[in-house]
Amino acid sequence: MGFFTDAYDLFCISLVTKLLGRIYYTDLSQPNPGTLPPGVAAAVNGVAFCGTLSGQLFFGWLGDKMGRKSVYGMTLMVMVICSIGSGLSFADTPTSVMATLCFFRFWLGFGIGGDYPLSATIMSEYANKKTRGAFIAAVFAMQGFGILAGGIVTLIVSAAFRAGFPKPAYQDNAAGSIGTEADFVWRIILMLGAVPALLTYYWRMKMPETARYTALVAKNAKLAASDMSKVLQVQLEDETEKMEEMVSRGSNDFGLFSSQFARRHGLHLLGTASTWFLLDIAFYSQNLFQKDIFTAINWIHKARTMSALEEVFRISRAQTLIALCGTVPGYWFTVFLIDVVGRFKIQLMGFFMMTVFMLGLAVPYHHWTTPGNQVGFVIMYGFTFFFANFGPNATTFVVPAEIFPARLRSTCHGISAACGKAGAMIGAFGFLYAAQDPHKPEAGYKGGIGIRNSLFVLAGINLLGFAFTFLVPEANGKSLEEMSGEAQDNDDAARGSKVQPSMA
Repeated sequence: MGFFTDAYDLFCISLVTKLLGRIYYTDLSQPNPGTLPPGVAAAVNGVAFCGTLSGQLFFGWLGDKMGRKSVYGMTLMVMVICSIGSGLSFADTPTSVMATLCFFRFWLGFGIGGDYPLSATIMSEYANKKTRGAFIAAVFAMQGFGILAGGIVTLIVSAAFRAGFPKPAYQDNAAGSIGTEADFVWRIILMLGAVPALLTYYWRMKMPETARYTALVAKNAKLAASDMSKVLQVQLEDETEKMEEMVSRGSNDFGLFSSQFARRHGLHLLGTASTWFLLDIAFYSQNLFQKDIFTAINWIHKARTMSALEEVFRISRAQTLIALCGTVPGYWFTVFLIDVVGRFKIQLMGFFMMTVFMLGLAVPYHHWTTPGNQVGFVIMYGFTFFFANFGPNATTFVVPAEIFPARLRSTCHGISAACGKAGAMIGAFGFLYAAQDPHKPEAGYKGGIGIRNSLFVLAGINLLGFAFTFLVPEANGKSLEEMSGEAQDNDDAARGSKVQPSMA
């Protein structure tokens, strides 16, 4: 439910940015309704990612220092407060409203950032090795339902207000096409993100700390056995001695910046961080700017031919359709197949197919923009989402939770995820400017390279992701201790303790 809320909060903003432009930046003397100025659009779309990046690093580190459970509730409360704060961004001027909104979106992102390393680490440390991939991927798959819920909620709210307060198109009556009611719509949509987070808080607080953290990091074998007895509803007293023995001889106490970590896991961390970085450039630029692409291919009508709420309704309908047909199924294909096919093959295939479909959109781009061909474009576009999610968008989340030692697991996942969000920021800010038509950019923007060339760039980025995947090891069917080297260390320590007395 945490991930469901994360996705809802991160992506619902893209559904209402056109509405924000109309409400706060419309000049009634102009033939077209207002849009957010370039700097404001970049800030509103991207500021939550800056917060998420910070939160992933901070809460990832804190999760290894204080324990997974103690930090887990904090992230939810930050999300609840800031979701409500986002909807209550009141001020006298448009600039002040946007500044307040960006303030709350940053701290909302900060809370969301903590969910990434903690959710993945907790799930990996509770799951068994046969179904671990599916369980971690299922946590991440809730992102798909969060994106879908954002679209459905926006559809319902905009349809209700549209039916209750019908308005003319902008070209028929510029002032009357917006109406004061429109200001409630975006606020309600943003504030509803607090509801699932609030409902989840009680259950998070009831969860015991993971046994792996308690035993291997906090070094309390008795409490670890007791916690697992509660979780599994099985008595585990007999295991306490074994766990205490394992804890007492745990020898691999090297730190994140040690040469031993660099030798053992340096390339792995480079692999998880770089693939997540490259993936998120493509994934977030696609997700946040679907509405611009749909408008460019004339799937959504020109803004002046619609009222403000009609535009919100049509944007949310298009994004809901893409989420339902491409995004959500992709996640669940990963859940069902990750422990059969393996992480490595799914990630390679995903990057490769994303490259193919991006090129399929870019090469004949002019064909797709002609009337009658939009449906083909949307189907191809939907497939890029399908293979992002039945591919690297899921596996880049799963693998960092499996291959690093317990006391650095949350930190390393946080670092990898933060690199992903750095990519998301490039996608969010970069695509906004790059996709502008070189000859006829939107008001306030300079000419970019256009959508077609932007798609070529994204195809190249996916190809790089394919190459960097070869740095990431396959964790399928192996225990966390085998992958991190902790099992080998314990075996070496056990052999050493047997040899020592005979030497004496």
